[in-house]
Amino acid sequence: MTQGEYYQRDRRLHPPALTPDYKTSVARSPRYSMISLQQSASEITGPTFGHGDIDPIDNDLIRNYAKSGDPVGERIILHGRVLDENARPVPNTLVEIWQANASGRYRHKKDTYLGALDPNFGGCGRTITDDQGRYVFRTIKPGAYPWRNWVNNWRPAHIHVSVFGHSFSQRLITQLYFEGDPLIPICPIVATIPDADAIQQLTARLDMNATVPLDSIAYKFDIVLRGRRSTYFENRPEGN
Repeated sequence: MTQGEYYQRDRRLHPPALTPDYKTSVARSPRYSMISLQQSASEITGPTFGHGDIDPIDNDLIRNYAKSGDPVGERIILHGRVLDENARPVPNTLVEIWQANASGRYRHKKDTYLGALDPNFGGCGRTITDDQGRYVFRTIKPGAYPWRNWVNNWRPAHIHVSVFGHSFSQRLITQLYFEGDPLIPICPIVATIPDADAIQQLTARLDMNATVPLDSIAYKFDIVLRGRRSTYFENRPEGN
């Protein structure tokens, strides 16, 4: 049977745009019906990325910003695959990540959290998937940090992920959490997701097979594009 261009989205898996317990959603959620815009040829045919656009250590956050030594914190490997809705690999796709350091602080002028800045950690990296859709990063496990939602809310340790397709309209953004983090079930942002399986899809799993002994613990996180079981993308609440 021939499938349509895209699979029907399962709305039961995705949070509503307005979730008052996540206070920022009150201002961000739309007040009017969504409008579907037809994409032009220029929007869906460019740009393209190649390995010539990536530095060899762009995916190594332990080394790509270091000035005087290694960053402080738990060394980890983050790896996985980018797949389509039929579990086929998506090759040559630009994957970018950004994160807080081990103390829970971002290298950003507006981050005023008490956690210390690490002079050897920038918190950003990028890579391109191989012919099997695989990607890998080496980094420091981020720390939790407080945020001004209610009086005592803390974000679980997380890494932001951007997947950039072959056009400017195909940049998708999500974030991943880490298996076993006790802050996940009490995070107001995570709590907006109504389906427990969808939350599991946002959780990177401990992978001892990929762990480097005496060096780095590994976590695996696959990103599924489109389809009913797709990874939820935070910048597309109207649908993937």
